[in-house]
Amino acid sequence: MKKIVVLTGAGISAESGIQTFRDANGLWEGYNIMEVASPIGWERNKKLVLDFYNKRRAQLLNVKPNEGHKALVLLEKKYNVTIITQNVDDLHERAGSSTVLHLHGELLKVRSTKDESLIYEWKKGLKIGDVCEEGNQLRPHIVWFGEMVPMLDKAIEITAEADILIIIGTSMQVYPAANLINYTKATIPIYFIDPKPTIEHNSFSNLKIVAEKASIGVIKVVNELIGLQ
Repeated sequence: MKKIVVLTGAGISAESGIQTFRDANGLWEGYNIMEVASPIGWERNKKLVLDFYNKRRAQLLNVKPNEGHKALVLLEKKYNVTIITQNVDDLHERAGSSTVLHLHGELLKVRSTKDESLIYEWKKGLKIGDVCEEGNQLRPHIVWFGEMVPMLDKAIEITAEADILIIIGTSMQVYPAANLINYTKATIPIYFIDPKPTIEHNSFSNLKIVAEKASIGVIKVVNELIGLQ
């Protein structure tokens, strides 16, 4: 089976009602990003950070995968598919995708502040005083600004093996994720699905731009790849 690697960003989850990570003025739903998504912010005000992610977690539990998420599952009938997502939601998994790598962590997990290997499933609110089995405070299992991206090397390895790359709903401006495209084999087909595409047609030799939102563009590309059009 040919290998398809799918790189997804906030655009695919936005249609499910999840706010995109940041807007033009550097705020995330009214929050300064560095206050809620950085180690410095955590040290300054743990309660603010926990409250922020508690709201995100509660919101996630009340939304559903959209047609874009669901369409990607159909590719598995014909291809070996790995999704590399910048999103911290679990909508790809809930839609039925088998192999999903989360570059920036997972909202429905928490981890120890002292031992990063102690990771727990978590669907309720997280508060000060919630500790791991070793007695250390728990924090969101999210990669914050200024932190290493633990899954990056694995993502590079997967992308380098792709026979087809599909990019969905990402600005291609958040690094190191945006650099993954440069690890693909030179001549493979690349599909870029986004209503406001930020890659030029001549940037890669076999690039096809689909200037549509995910729920429409993904279905078009999936139908093409599984031979329905």
